[in-house]
Amino acid sequence: MEKTIVNAPKDPTKKRPYLYILHNKDIQGAPQTDGSFTHYLYMDMGRLQDAARLTGNLTDEKMLRDMETAQGFKEIVNSIGVSVSCALPDKKVKFVLEMYPTVPGEDATVIEEDIAMDGMETVIDFAGLELKPTDRVLGQFRFEFDTEGLQASADVRLYLNDGYEAPEQFEDSAVDTDSPAYKAMIAKSLMQTGNIARVKKVLEKAGSGEDVTLAFIGGSITQGAGAVPINEKCYARVFYEDFVKRYMKGGECTFVKAGIGGTPSELGMIRFERDVLRDDTARPDMIVIEFAVNDGDDETEGVCYESLVRKALSLPCKPAVVLLFSVFSNDWNLQDRLSPVGRNYDLPMVSVLDAVSPQFPLLPGEGRVISKNLFFYDVYHPTNIGHRIMADCLMNCMDVISGEGDSKEDKLDVAGTKPAIGADFETVELLDRREVSKLSSKYNIEPVSEGSFDKEDKDLQCAEIDKSITLVPQFPYNWHYDGSGCKESFKMAAECKRLLLIFKDSDKGEFGTAEVLVDGKVVRDADPHVNNWTHCNAVIILNGEKSCRHEIEVRMKPGMEDKKFTILGFGIVK
Repeated sequence: MEKTIVNAPKDPTKKRPYLYILHNKDIQGAPQTDGSFTHYLYMDMGRLQDAARLTGNLTDEKMLRDMETAQGFKEIVNSIGVSVSCALPDKKVKFVLEMYPTVPGEDATVIEEDIAMDGMETVIDFAGLELKPTDRVLGQFRFEFDTEGLQASADVRLYLNDGYEAPEQFEDSAVDTDSPAYKAMIAKSLMQTGNIARVKKVLEKAGSGEDVTLAFIGGSITQGAGAVPINEKCYARVFYEDFVKRYMKGGECTFVKAGIGGTPSELGMIRFERDVLRDDTARPDMIVIEFAVNDGDDETEGVCYESLVRKALSLPCKPAVVLLFSVFSNDWNLQDRLSPVGRNYDLPMVSVLDAVSPQFPLLPGEGRVISKNLFFYDVYHPTNIGHRIMADCLMNCMDVISGEGDSKEDKLDVAGTKPAIGADFETVELLDRREVSKLSSKYNIEPVSEGSFDKEDKDLQCAEIDKSITLVPQFPYNWHYDGSGCKESFKMAAECKRLLLIFKDSDKGEFGTAEVLVDGKVVRDADPHVNNWTHCNAVIILNGEKSCRHEIEVRMKPGMEDKKFTILGFGIVK
């Protein structure tokens, strides 16, 4: 018998110190508008540093500062370890690291590597890489799948160069959602039940076999960012499914989800009729409003938020309105600014911050239920368990109200209630290319002169709506200037007292700044690169006390005639 000779394996290469940037993060091949199945993880705007803090336990402030630039990142990082685990381990996924350039549209470094989804780590050598002069910052990781809907779990480690030390890396344990400590944490989220009459009515309808409609409006957290799959594990869908199981007794429960990433109530109030009422085809019994982490840049500091709340409360169907205050990883939200609105109308209010933030600093044996790393997918968005907690906070509110006795009569007179902050935009309506003809007589709009803004932009911000995973373009009925060099302005005359412009932000260098004029005076430079990603931006261009006729003009700023610009629409108040 021949002997089989097996060579002894070489001693393993000693691994460098490392820190996690992603650890056990759920990813999915979500369909994109370009036909790909991609999961994006953005690392710019401080998100890399936050991931290093939250997931990698990094506290070295100099290292964190150095990571703010592409060159600083390269000086720290020797190599990148990527591992992906999937139920189909024979498949591969393409891992892409992309730098962002100093000027949008310039060439930048992109690293691609096919990763086996069998849990084995692939190490990408970063030490010998020459960055391009235009590289500004690490922009994103993305995972490109060849199969729609395929789910996996990913780790990304940064292995450090000589001279850098990594902190101890912690492994989190699973969250026990049945434990008394978990239930106590959830109970802390209930700020107040308020007047329970409208919620009681919803629960009674559900329990008597009638149909019920649950609606949710907010930003990216309501859209489902951080949840995988985004359309199934977002807090709104999880709450909806739990509500059906617990309270529905035979009727049909309709789910309306209207979350759009990166947008505040300044835009939410404008799109309310379109996205929540579905142009008067939906009659919501309950509306959950979630803008507590999106309204930081609200020009009105709460007036738009209260205008939206009053708009919802004033509906003839008298829906229950629940205010939900989500949280960022720095334990921040705007509930101190916005909760007076809830108290003013005696509404149910639920604070995720009040539930989770007090226990984050504790050790597991000292009362911590969940770590920040487990709760947050990134600095802004919850993981699946984070979304689960948000849904449980809402359900706790329903359960508490359900257990209370007879409710007070619903005598809320919205029109007769003085606003807590302001209600200047309570009657705002969306005016876009499609709605012009319908609203022309109400606002005495002369035929719009599109000028050089006569094209239609199809490269728009998209969002998953309701239960669907399909991305739906936002504000498709727009006016687009294609950079052709023509100088004809967009012009519109209307009778109104307040007006907001909705325009498209972009990270593409081909887009430029437009000037906005009201009655011949420049009132704003609309710069599409303030946010620097494909995004819907609403800004106030007119805020008067009386309705009168105004001339509106949008034109490219001098020197920008060869750039593009998109007017997505307007918000108009009589």
